[in-house]
Amino acid sequence: TDFLELLVGGFGRYQWIHITLLSLPGLLMASQNLLNNFVSGVPAHHCSLPANHSIHYLTHLSNLQVDDMQLLKVFIPLDSSGNTLDRCKRYVEPQWQLLAANSTANISHVQTEGCLDGWTFDRSEFFTTTVTEWNLVCSRRSLKQMIQTIYMGGVLTGAIVYGGLADRFGRRSVLIWSYFQLAVLGCGAALSSSYGIYCVLRFLSGMAVSGIILNSLSLKVEWIPTKARTLVGTLGSFVFTIGQMVLAGLAYWLRDWRKLQIVTCAPHFLIFAYSWWYSESARWLVLNHKPEEALKSLHRVARVNGKPEMIDKLTLEVLHCHMNKEIESSRSSFTAYDLLRTRAMRRISICLIAVWSVNTPTSPVFTHLHLYLFTFTCFIYLMQVIFGAIDFPAKLLALGTLSYLGRRVSQAACLFLSGLVIFANIFVPTEMQTIRTLLACLGKGFTSASFTTVYLFTGELYPTVIRQTGMGFVSTMARIGSMAAPAILILDEVLPALPSLVYGGAAVLASCFACFLPETLNFALPDTITAVDMETLLQEFMSLSRE
Repeated sequence: TDFLELLVGGFGRYQWIHITLLSLPGLLMASQNLLNNFVSGVPAHHCSLPANHSIHYLTHLSNLQVDDMQLLKVFIPLDSSGNTLDRCKRYVEPQWQLLAANSTANISHVQTEGCLDGWTFDRSEFFTTTVTEWNLVCSRRSLKQMIQTIYMGGVLTGAIVYGGLADRFGRRSVLIWSYFQLAVLGCGAALSSSYGIYCVLRFLSGMAVSGIILNSLSLKVEWIPTKARTLVGTLGSFVFTIGQMVLAGLAYWLRDWRKLQIVTCAPHFLIFAYSWWYSESARWLVLNHKPEEALKSLHRVARVNGKPEMIDKLTLEVLHCHMNKEIESSRSSFTAYDLLRTRAMRRISICLIAVWSVNTPTSPVFTHLHLYLFTFTCFIYLMQVIFGAIDFPAKLLALGTLSYLGRRVSQAACLFLSGLVIFANIFVPTEMQTIRTLLACLGKGFTSASFTTVYLFTGELYPTVIRQTGMGFVSTMARIGSMAAPAILILDEVLPALPSLVYGGAAVLASCFACFLPETLNFALPDTITAVDMETLLQEFMSLSRE
């Protein structure tokens, strides 16, 4: 899109307005991806006491003063730690002897039962969540993680469906529809009367999120000059970071899952209203044989940019002249098969699938670090702010290492260090919350830096003729790992350290794959698959010569 420099005045007033309006929804995208942390928060809980416990109390303790905690110990055993009440069991018969002074009663073989009368939840941190609404604890605990898995399935489906629809009907149309879909179905989810309905609406909301992310990115890139893309991309990633901290503030303020669901989705009605101002990508219009509409969009952009003199100069002939290369490229069709057709492309694609699977903001490692907030006993809302704030220095560090160490070293190092931090946290006792929190934040920082790297790296590795297909392919494959991420947390029922072993192992394995990617620092962007093959062979030859 270098023709923008000549035809509409480069990066002008229109681009500033366009990028700002497209970036604002990014503040809410973090809310959608991380919403389950708060909407499905698990407060402290224990079995509800039998309905007739007050009668027992009057019968046995009419002359005693007993506080609530002592009374609970009569009905509910302690957990394995011996410090807190068991969350899923209660005594079949009340153990009144435990109230006696210096009681040494042996209760190890006392018969227990499940929570037949439901659960009592602590309301100090969350007023109400999906967990308290539908009792997603104990034997139903896996259903809580399933909500996030189903949402990720929607994100995966949306990447496939809306990616294809955008190529057929245009980025603008699909983006506008995605805003409307998320607004309606997201708010509808807040009114869900059952777990099943809520999961269906979250799945459809996930599809809309994919439509928004993919098409807003395309509209950004295709309406700004090449030299401004790095700056715009960096600023865009910081919007997502700020969104994480905004989510923490909203969740702390509301503490009600239905209200939080509405507040994070209702603004999309406003976004839907102003999104009709967007202009369709001129490049897409020309490549889809709609040059008259492309010319109309370019005239509009030139007018907003204060270049009215360019309107008379912008004709169909001038447009075809400046976009001749793109038009010629569109005559050769490329498919996902071309990503695996040659040895060099296979190597790049396979390695990138492994790297992307642990790198997206909804990937296993990201999800582990966010969902594992609930293993910390410190204030979860503050933790979310810290996790968001750590992205600022991490992304600045990534920009520095990318310029001096190169893409491959930066990618492999960030992934390896994030995996190492997750492994280290396994050996830190749960009582040492400060150290566990610091390690988790450090891991989040390395993972954020890794994501900044892979986003740039992927665009430089794939050739121009198939770059968009390649980005879509690896992004889609990454969603499969995202779907598995929350479900893996359930493995802690088998072994508490097992989820961390899986997540940390995935990051270290991905760092090994990153080592086999060709370096792109100071290399020209490849335009064809042949150029990628030649460049890869040249790097291999230079590596062998040094040895």
